[in-house]
Amino acid sequence: MSLTSPPSLRAFDEPKLEAVVELMFLAASADGEFSDEERRHFAASVESLTDRRIAGDSFETLIARIADGFRKEGRERRLAEVKAHLATPALRRVALSLAIQVTAADGIIRTSERELLLEVADALEIDRDEAADLVAKLSP
Repeated sequence: MSLTSPPSLRAFDEPKLEAVVELMFLAASADGEFSDEERRHFAASVESLTDRRIAGDSFETLIARIADGFRKEGRERRLAEVKAHLATPALRRVALSLAIQVTAADGIIRTSERELLLEVADALEIDRDEAADLVAKLSP
Protein backbone atom coordinates (compact mmCIF):
# COMPACT_ATOMS: atom_id res chain seq x y z
CA MET A 1 0.00 0.00 0.00
CA SER A 2 1.37 3.35 -0.96
CA LEU A 3 0.53 5.99 1.60
CA THR A 4 0.35 8.73 -0.99
CA SER A 5 -1.76 6.74 -3.43
CA PRO A 6 -4.57 5.00 -1.56
CA PRO A 7 -5.71 1.61 -2.76
CA SER A 8 -8.92 1.00 -4.61
CA LEU A 9 -11.49 -0.45 -2.29
CA ARG A 10 -12.91 -2.52 -5.16
CA ALA A 11 -12.47 -5.87 -3.39
CA PHE A 12 -14.12 -4.76 -0.15
CA ASP A 13 -17.58 -6.12 0.62
CA GLU A 14 -20.30 -3.59 1.52
CA PRO A 15 -19.86 -3.66 5.33
CA LYS A 16 -16.09 -3.12 5.03
CA LEU A 17 -16.54 -0.43 2.41
CA GLU A 18 -19.10 1.42 4.48
CA ALA A 19 -16.89 1.13 7.59
CA VAL A 20 -13.99 2.77 5.73
CA VAL A 21 -16.26 5.55 4.45
CA GLU A 22 -17.63 6.03 7.97
CA LEU A 23 -14.12 6.46 9.32
CA MET A 24 -13.27 8.89 6.52
CA PHE A 25 -16.44 10.88 7.28
CA LEU A 26 -15.53 11.06 10.96
CA ALA A 27 -12.10 12.38 9.99
CA ALA A 28 -13.55 14.85 7.48
CA SER A 29 -15.80 16.37 10.11
CA ALA A 30 -13.31 16.18 13.01
CA ASP A 31 -12.54 19.89 13.06
CA GLY A 32 -16.24 20.74 13.33
CA GLU A 33 -16.32 22.18 9.83
CA PHE A 34 -17.67 20.39 6.79
CA SER A 35 -18.29 23.03 4.15
CA ASP A 36 -20.02 22.40 0.84
CA GLU A 37 -16.61 22.46 -0.87
CA GLU A 38 -15.17 19.93 1.58
CA ARG A 39 -18.26 17.77 1.11
CA ARG A 40 -17.87 17.84 -2.69
CA HIS A 41 -14.18 16.94 -2.39
CA PHE A 42 -14.99 14.18 0.07
CA ALA A 43 -17.74 12.81 -2.21
CA ALA A 44 -15.36 12.80 -5.18
CA SER A 45 -12.71 10.98 -3.11
CA VAL A 46 -15.18 8.34 -1.96
CA GLU A 47 -16.47 7.89 -5.49
CA SER A 48 -12.94 7.43 -6.81
CA LEU A 49 -11.81 5.08 -4.02
CA THR A 50 -14.90 2.92 -4.35
CA ASP A 51 -14.75 2.75 -8.15
CA ARG A 52 -18.07 4.61 -8.20
CA ARG A 53 -19.86 1.98 -6.11
CA ILE A 54 -20.72 4.77 -3.71
CA ALA A 55 -21.70 7.90 -5.62
CA GLY A 56 -24.58 10.29 -6.04
CA ASP A 57 -27.72 9.26 -4.16
CA SER A 58 -26.07 6.21 -2.61
CA PHE A 59 -23.33 8.48 -1.22
CA GLU A 60 -25.89 10.92 0.22
CA THR A 61 -27.92 8.08 1.76
CA LEU A 62 -24.84 6.51 3.32
CA ILE A 63 -23.56 9.81 4.74
CA ALA A 64 -26.99 10.60 6.22
CA ARG A 65 -27.09 7.16 7.83
CA ILE A 66 -23.55 7.55 9.18
CA ALA A 67 -24.25 11.01 10.62
CA ASP A 68 -27.46 9.71 12.20
CA GLY A 69 -25.56 6.79 13.72
CA PHE A 70 -23.03 9.12 15.32
CA ARG A 71 -25.82 11.32 16.73
CA LYS A 72 -27.79 8.38 18.14
CA GLU A 73 -25.04 5.98 19.20
CA GLY A 74 -22.02 8.18 19.82
CA ARG A 75 -18.49 7.99 18.54
CA GLU A 76 -17.29 5.17 20.80
CA ARG A 77 -20.06 2.79 19.69
CA ARG A 78 -19.63 3.67 16.01
CA LEU A 79 -15.86 3.14 16.19
CA ALA A 80 -16.50 -0.27 17.77
CA GLU A 81 -18.75 -1.11 14.80
CA VAL A 82 -16.11 0.07 12.33
CA LYS A 83 -13.53 -2.11 14.08
CA ALA A 84 -15.86 -5.12 13.93
CA HIS A 85 -16.25 -4.72 10.16
CA LEU A 86 -12.51 -4.24 9.64
CA ALA A 87 -11.46 -7.46 11.29
CA THR A 88 -7.75 -7.50 10.43
CA PRO A 89 -4.96 -5.13 11.47
CA ALA A 90 -4.11 -4.57 7.79
CA LEU A 91 -7.66 -3.42 6.97
CA ARG A 92 -7.65 -1.13 10.00
CA ARG A 93 -4.35 0.44 8.92
CA VAL A 94 -5.72 1.09 5.42
CA ALA A 95 -8.78 2.75 6.94
CA LEU A 96 -6.69 4.85 9.33
CA SER A 97 -4.39 5.92 6.48
CA LEU A 98 -7.38 7.04 4.42
CA ALA A 99 -8.79 8.93 7.41
CA ILE A 100 -5.45 10.68 7.88
CA GLN A 101 -5.39 11.65 4.22
CA VAL A 102 -8.88 13.14 4.57
CA THR A 103 -7.78 15.30 7.51
CA ALA A 104 -4.67 16.40 5.60
CA ALA A 105 -6.62 17.32 2.44
CA ASP A 106 -6.92 20.98 3.44
CA GLY A 107 -3.16 21.29 3.94
CA ILE A 108 -3.09 21.16 7.73
CA ILE A 109 -3.91 18.65 10.44
CA ARG A 110 -5.38 20.58 13.34
CA THR A 111 -4.92 19.57 16.98
CA SER A 112 -8.55 18.39 17.17
CA GLU A 113 -8.00 16.23 14.08
CA ARG A 114 -4.75 14.78 15.45
CA GLU A 115 -6.48 13.94 18.74
CA LEU A 116 -9.33 12.27 16.88
CA LEU A 117 -6.90 10.23 14.79
CA LEU A 118 -5.19 8.96 17.94
CA GLU A 119 -8.60 8.12 19.42
CA VAL A 120 -9.43 6.22 16.22
CA ALA A 121 -6.09 4.40 16.40
CA ASP A 122 -6.86 3.34 19.97
CA ALA A 123 -10.35 2.16 18.98
CA LEU A 124 -8.91 0.17 16.07
CA GLU A 125 -6.13 -1.25 18.26
CA ILE A 126 -3.37 0.40 16.26
CA ASP A 127 -0.32 1.40 18.26
CA ARG A 128 -0.29 5.16 18.95
CA ASP A 129 3.34 5.45 17.86
CA GLU A 130 2.51 3.78 14.56
CA ALA A 131 -0.48 6.09 14.14
CA ALA A 132 1.65 9.14 14.94
CA ASP A 133 4.20 7.98 12.36
CA LEU A 134 1.43 7.68 9.76
CA VAL A 135 0.20 11.17 10.60
CA ALA A 136 3.74 12.55 10.25
CA LYS A 137 4.23 10.80 6.88
CA LEU A 138 0.91 11.97 5.48
CA SER A 139 0.94 15.51 6.84
CA PRO A 140 1.67 18.33 4.40
